[in-house]
Amino acid sequence: MQKQELLKGDAFLFAQRLDSKPVYTIEDAISVAGSAKTAYRRLNALKSLGLAKYKRGRFILKSSVVLQPANVIEKLLPSLIALSRARRFGRNYNDSDIRFAMNNISDKFTTLDYRAYELTKFQTPLDLYIYVTNIDKVADFLKEKGFKEGKNGHVILLPKIGDFSNEIERVYLDCIANGERSTMDAIAIELLYEDRLSSTRGLFPVQLVKKVQEDLPLSNSK
Repeated sequence: MQKQELLKGDAFLFAQRLDSKPVYTIEDAISVAGSAKTAYRRLNALKSLGLAKYKRGRFILKSSVVLQPANVIEKLLPSLIALSRARRFGRNYNDSDIRFAMNNISDKFTTLDYRAYELTKFQTPLDLYIYVTNIDKVADFLKEKGFKEGKNGHVILLPKIGDFSNEIERVYLDCIANGERSTMDAIAIELLYEDRLSSTRGLFPVQLVKKVQEDLPLSNSK
């Protein structure tokens, strides 16, 4: 485990040393890593956490995550590992699937889209992400009820990994780790619940923070 975590730490340092580009070539990676073997090892570590996608000598990074400060990345690792092990399920592939999961799965911790919306009223939720203690047991239950596992389901099961003692901070870290539209949810949570977060703060583009500030319905805070 220590070796694995060290490898992931090296991978983050490698990613942060790359020049900012929308798409990289393997030659870019080799110039930073020092060798093709090391470059692929770093990319595989990032890929295992859902932070890199590469094909035919080219790759992209989830820059909103890999460019976070080291102390934030350390806190993000449980969220990143959980998200990399996510399992999606769908039956009707609409809101009825989400209602069923909300009403019939009792041992759960709701995060990302739906919990972020409950906290901020900022972005309309799309998918239901829930942490469960026994992911195989809950998966079997959903399958018994007609759900199928695949890429298009709106009910996402996550293994319960890491610290959940500060609920709001865990949702905040999950949002940073998930990236893309969830980054704006993280910003909204920080703006509204700064006093409920630890001293660790994510690093966000100034223009994106301003956009969230302008669009955030502050009357719905807390």
